[in-house]
This record gives sequence, C-alpha cells and structure tokens, in this order.
Amino acid sequence: MKKSMIDRINELARKAKAEGLTDEEKLEQQMLREKYIADFKKGLISALESIVLVDAEGKLSKLEKRQFPEQ
Repeated sequence: MKKSMIDRINELARKAKAEGLTDEEKLEQQMLREKYIADFKKGLISALESIVLVDAEGKLSKLEKRQFPEQ
C-alpha cells in the first residue's frame, strides 16, 4: 500500500473525529480500510509462509497451515 493511501486513511479519520464525513467520504474511507486490511493480511501470510523451523537435530521444516473446524 502506498504511503499516500495510508495518509488519506489517516486524514479521513481525523476529519471524521473533528467534523464528520460526507457519505462519499465514508465510502472512500471504507474502501481504503478494506484495501489496507487485505494488503496487511497478504503480507502477514507471506511472512508466515517463509518461516522455517529447525528442530533439535537440525532438521528444517516449514510451518503447516492449520485447519480450523467451521463454526
């Protein structure tokens, strides 16, 4: 995510707190936040997938993705 997009998210948050947002600005804020969260998750998943564990014997193994039961 570009710094300009993060700056815009922060600008809208400050404006919302100070004076409120128009409907158009609320929509823009929601869209930017969703993009930010998606990019954050993508980066986190990428980082987790690159982790390699080393056991006591020196054997390397990647982290396995856990499967959670549906609720």
